[in-house]
Amino acid sequence: MPAVNEVLVDGFNRVQESVRAAVEGLTTEQLAQRVAPEANTIAWLVWHLARVEDDHVSDLAGTDQIWTSDGWASRFGLPFEESVTGYGQSSQEVARVEVSAALLSGYYDAVHERTVGYLDGLDEVRLGDVIDDAWDPPVTRAVRLVSVLNDTTQHVGQAAFVRGLLDGP
Repeated sequence: MPAVNEVLVDGFNRVQESVRAAVEGLTTEQLAQRVAPEANTIAWLVWHLARVEDDHVSDLAGTDQIWTSDGWASRFGLPFEESVTGYGQSSQEVARVEVSAALLSGYYDAVHERTVGYLDGLDEVRLGDVIDDAWDPPVTRAVRLVSVLNDTTQHVGQAAFVRGLLDGP
């Protein structure tokens, strides 16, 4: 039976594959296209899921976010504070994420590499560490990672759905 961290790595590997499939071959305009007036775009969904994973895993690891430490914020050039992850953004803010597929997948690949490196160093004891006792029950490192995995799979699934609508029959 695989270790818990190996299962998590497999889950995040699947997100990476899905991110690539969602953005591959699309233009910046297609990535920013909305299928309804207030709908999230593929660009925003992938940027947001990468930002959340970067934010949460860097917090767990006690490291700086790749977004800032590796210069992704300046490469993206978005009109937001560097700390923004997309949570709670307005429809107008969603529309401001206009970037290339290469930039989106490049940033997610960097985040993914760091996530997998972090997971490779965890054992069952560290996964069971309580990291947030403000909840009942308290949140462990493993629960936080599953939460991140859940969020990223939902958003990449939304991006794949939008991609399917853009590609048409």
